[in-house]
Amino acid sequence: QVQLLESGGGLVQAGGSLRLSCTASGRTFSGYAIAWFRQAPGKEREFAAGISGGFTYYEASVKGRWTISGDKNTVYLQMNSLKPEDTAVYYCAARGRPVIVTNSRDYGYWGQGTQVTVSS
Repeated sequence: QVQLLESGGGLVQAGGSLRLSCTASGRTFSGYAIAWFRQAPGKEREFAAGISGGFTYYEASVKGRWTISGDKNTVYLQMNSLKPEDTAVYYCAARGRPVIVTNSRDYGYWGQGTQVTVSS
């Protein structure tokens, strides 16, 4: 079992930055792929960024603006140059295979979500 705890959401103006954290309770992320998904009101949950071992992958709209990184039991999402369309609930997810995939159904462990609101 992997329990995930997110933190770091909040309200920020367009162009600003936030850093989200996802911490695993009671274990490390070794052997797992960790991803950040987001869900805006009325929209489906979508992949934003993932990390596994030394590999990272980004959705096109966040590439170049955001950076995902991590240590043994915490994964970070540094979000720079935020836009109003980045407003969403952000979820940390883990899958028990060290391969990043973008389909949310392939992740078996989820955090509770943290709200990110970007004002224009």
